[in-house]
Amino acid sequence: MKMAISRSSKLKQIFRLVKESYSQPMQGGVRRPPAVSNGESAVTFIGHSSFLVQMAGCAVLIDPVFATRLILLRRQRRPGLKIKDLPKIDAVLLTHAHMDHLNRPSLRAITREMRRRKLPSPIAIVPNGVEDIVKDLGFARVETLQWWEQSNALSPITITATPAKHWGARMFSDTHRGFGGYALSAPGAATLYHSGDTAYFEGFREIGEKLRPEIAMLPIGAYSPDSYRGVHTSPEDALRAFEDLGARTFVPMHYNTFRLGREPMDEPLPRLLAAAKRMGIAEKMCPLEEGESWRSHPERATVEASSGGIPVFG
Repeated sequence: MKMAISRSSKLKQIFRLVKESYSQPMQGGVRRPPAVSNGESAVTFIGHSSFLVQMAGCAVLIDPVFATRLILLRRQRRPGLKIKDLPKIDAVLLTHAHMDHLNRPSLRAITREMRRRKLPSPIAIVPNGVEDIVKDLGFARVETLQWWEQSNALSPITITATPAKHWGARMFSDTHRGFGGYALSAPGAATLYHSGDTAYFEGFREIGEKLRPEIAMLPIGAYSPDSYRGVHTSPEDALRAFEDLGARTFVPMHYNTFRLGREPMDEPLPRLLAAAKRMGIAEKMCPLEEGESWRSHPERATVEASSGGIPVFG
């Protein structure tokens, strides 16, 4: 009985969010990815938790979602990049199987675009138990990682799977699926960390001590009602995680794209910036608009706007 009530409640919540997602027209524009020279790195925000990472001569997509709709839930802001404008993609990293992070149509479109250009298909790196969802989408191969395992498939980049406090089911019942984040490191480049979806937990301190990330991509949305903080970070929780990590730059994500929580869509970022100012770390915040990039040059870092069953969300 408890399970039936729980599923009914979750269905009602999803239908309410779907209805609300059509209340306003989509906003935001589209840009072109930056051209990155040797010795440079770039992190380009696509929207929600989706990023294009260019470093050490490689291009990596993390949780790429280009779809306008996730089944029925419509995005509120357009993706900042178009698939046809992407550089050659070497790898796609997926943090977990939720619909707003693993979008099969987007992944299939990425591999098709690479084949259209007669380029090698990218590899996919996923948590353990997620490989079956992506094995038929045209990737050169699918590699699975458990927490703290590393992959050198994208030399010279080392990819480390990191723990998180979330859950990985795609349809609520397939709870065997893994979840987590990734750290990307390479000689001469800043170490980048994408947490995936997560609540605050003590593991952030361990990640900071072991991997020493310099750029942290952390989620700040879907924290209301307060019970959601069991699997998501509020802006204040994310700042606590950022301090535990010891990183120098905070790139916020997981806000302002899909209606997933009950907080106002425009609340998370101003709340984050206000809290950072109170803590005296406002200069470490690096919010990016869709299509905008953080770039690390050999001697400086800048933010530049480039030209040009029951599904689980959250």
